[in-house]
Amino acid sequence: MGVEIKETSVSDTEFESMKEFVYDYLDASVENEDAGGRMRWYPWHSAEYRYNHILNVIDLATEIARKEGADTDVVKVAALFHDIAKLDADQEVHAEEGARIARKYLETHGDYPSSFVDRVCRAVANHSHQGDLSDLTLEARCLVEGDLLDKVGANGAALMLLRMGYEARTHMDAAEMVERVLERGRDATDRIETDAGESIAHRRLKRVRWFREWLESEVPGMDAEDPEYHP
Repeated sequence: MGVEIKETSVSDTEFESMKEFVYDYLDASVENEDAGGRMRWYPWHSAEYRYNHILNVIDLATEIARKEGADTDVVKVAALFHDIAKLDADQEVHAEEGARIARKYLETHGDYPSSFVDRVCRAVANHSHQGDLSDLTLEARCLVEGDLLDKVGANGAALMLLRMGYEARTHMDAAEMVERVLERGRDATDRIETDAGESIAHRRLKRVRWFREWLESEVPGMDAEDPEYHP
């Protein structure tokens, strides 16, 4: 575990102002979408869902950062800005665009050291990194792991079941949908590097397994064949 070296401190008031800015930016992104686009059809692409995801990632990434000795201020600010451009930029460039917006905000709202701004923006720009997480800074690693973990567990299961309605599926397909959450969770766990992140991942996967067992015990006819899902 590393030793946290604090270069700056972000006050609660400053962070609340950042949160207001991020939500307003997301909300404006939806308002500016021509005819609502995909935002009107998929609630998980709404400003409300995206902001809730961001708050979840802040909690997860900050917990990991605290336990791993990372700079928690860098991590929580980077987590706050990581998906700010998700609704108005192409997926391939939303991380870089988010870093650009974060830099502009931090350089014009307060007197943050350039080293702090650089570390935040580097983490935001790298949060979609698909390679080995050990190649990233510890702060970026905490952010990526928090982002991965929000899609695992109860939140991931709820979103998959919500998707069932949009795909006109019945409750008989619930096992298949929950299995997707387990597959995503196993893939996420394979990528996670920190001990704190692995602990959260295993805890969340266990809850999804319990949920699937509950479904199978009360919905006759669901396919229970999954040699991997039982602990």
